[in-house]
Amino acid sequence: MFTTGPGAKDFLELNQNIPSGDELGILAPDGFPWFVVFEFDEVGYVKDDEKGSLDAKAMLETIQRGTENANKEKKRRGWTTVSVVGWIRPPHFDNDTHNLEWALALKGEEGGLTANHNTRYLGRRGVMRVNLVVDSNEMDKVLPEFRKVMRSFHYTPDNSYRAFVKGDKIAEYGLTALVVGGAAAAASKTGLLKSMWKLLVAGVLGIGALIRKLLGSRNSEENPEVSS
Repeated sequence: MFTTGPGAKDFLELNQNIPSGDELGILAPDGFPWFVVFEFDEVGYVKDDEKGSLDAKAMLETIQRGTENANKEKKRRGWTTVSVVGWIRPPHFDNDTHNLEWALALKGEEGGLTANHNTRYLGRRGVMRVNLVVDSNEMDKVLPEFRKVMRSFHYTPDNSYRAFVKGDKIAEYGLTALVVGGAAAAASKTGLLKSMWKLLVAGVLGIGALIRKLLGSRNSEENPEVSS
């Protein structure tokens, strides 16, 4: 199932996740055992010169701070909060595909662990942000299915990373900033970071009450002896 931008925004809010405003759509199988959020950031060509110096420890600390700031907004809305437990897989840049991948473990206020598997597909004119959200216990099982689905995703030849030519727009930040939230790096240089908490929580999404209810209903149907 797929819904475009407006539906994606509504879906995220129903599950107590703060939308970024850049959502292109959400993809999910029937029953919502997992879902994928697609966003495109037209920032230009992101150089890969940080690929050998990614500091996982520093990036995790930045993401955790940003998530705590976002939790203040969640509390204001009456939503449950999440905390970032740590890396499931630290950031890794693939030289062949020009993709940046990492996975985080999140803990919800009500308990239970959620996995966020993030992929950044670098292109000539920007970055496609793809976030797989799934129960942490299911990630290893779901990941092959997700990868199979994403085989059909690619930039057109003129928009691929390798199509870059001199004179194209260059992004103001690099790979580290893609992990911690895109323009957060630029914001930190101008002193605006505190007011730009949204930029620091890119890729930090929880499985909200609505999804858990759907999962519970599905499990009850599959296992009639289980009481709710």
